[in-house]
Amino acid sequence: MISIPAAAPKTVEIAIVGAGVVGLATALRLAGEGREVLLIDPNEPGSGASFGNAGTVAEYACMPVGNPGVLRALPKLLFDRDSPFALRWAALFQLAPWLLRFVRQSLPAATHANALALAGLLAESLPAWEEMAAEAGVADLLRRNGCLYIYRSESDFAAAAGGRAMRAKLGVHQEVLTAEQVAALEPRLAEFQAQGLFFPDSINVCDPKTVMQRLAAAAADLGVQLLRAKVTGLMSEAGGVRLSGPGLATVARTAVIAAGAWSRALATQAGDRIPLDTERGYHLEFPTAAPLLNRPVCPVDLGFYMTPMEGRLRVAGTVELGGLAAPLNPRRLTLLDRGVRQIFPELGRPSSEWLGFRPSLPDSRPVIGPSRNTPGVIHAFGHGHLGLTLAPITACLVADVIAGRGDTARLAAFASDRF
Repeated sequence: MISIPAAAPKTVEIAIVGAGVVGLATALRLAGEGREVLLIDPNEPGSGASFGNAGTVAEYACMPVGNPGVLRALPKLLFDRDSPFALRWAALFQLAPWLLRFVRQSLPAATHANALALAGLLAESLPAWEEMAAEAGVADLLRRNGCLYIYRSESDFAAAAGGRAMRAKLGVHQEVLTAEQVAALEPRLAEFQAQGLFFPDSINVCDPKTVMQRLAAAAADLGVQLLRAKVTGLMSEAGGVRLSGPGLATVARTAVIAAGAWSRALATQAGDRIPLDTERGYHLEFPTAAPLLNRPVCPVDLGFYMTPMEGRLRVAGTVELGGLAAPLNPRRLTLLDRGVRQIFPELGRPSSEWLGFRPSLPDSRPVIGPSRNTPGVIHAFGHGHLGLTLAPITACLVADVIAGRGDTARLAAFASDRF
């Protein structure tokens, strides 16, 4: 990536705020169409949640986080310190408005509407990923072995019936497996009499960090410039959108807000009040001499993914609501460690641990499309658990908006004023 070590350009055609996977994919797409693009981020490109995720391109994941099953279990989930869905109680006052919206979005009619919107976007995610992978030279880092959910009790399998029915209704390719079929796919799981749900079309990346580095390099080859700076101010003025911050004063004809969990303050300055909050995600990695699994596997009762990566097993997931400021919660890492040892008790000590921040909206839909109040501002954030999955198709949609092409009505479900 080309770095600008001193001052930012005074003017630029398109500035993208945020160099996570959504920002990188958008920069790559726009530069490929001949646009002048400046990517602004205080950190290394792709170093946040884009690096620390489970590595799954989850085209099947149309069920929103908020749904009737979660709503029924919410009191138990929130009050059980070891549940996969946790709340930092010190942040309760700040989170209360978000939680109220989340509860409303977990009712049946809202769940169906949210799943329908996500399914429409996810249906285009795999073709968009394949196109971007070829363009950026990351196809060798993709694994096309599907993704497997395992249910270690009949009650867990029965409780997930609503999700299976919803996915089936929305056309998601899924296969229910017996314990014997699970063992055939994953011999290391043979001792578990677990039913499975297999998503055969899903792909995953074997090293998210390398993927992000290659996306950045491919964007640089197309002329994208990176400015390591923090954007703290945004306002409309003649000729475009002024972005400001320490050492930064740039006017962009178009500004794309793709700053993930840090996007809300900039959207507010654009006049769009969006109920974005933060899910704190964790992972542990364990070195492995040989892969323990053939594909990402999610033990549903434990609420995390186990993904085989280059030389290691990454255990990633759970949800902790609690903002950006609090330090790492060692209890969440202990939960992951204890859980994965139920599956692989012979694992040694983890070689690394990580905390990152997912941008989370109560309805699980991202915000994609133009600001309703500031011309020249386009939103592309709030992807929650689906940032890696939806980055390429989000980039296509942003490029369409900027070029004035495509069916703008399809963005209504993701509009900034839907709240």
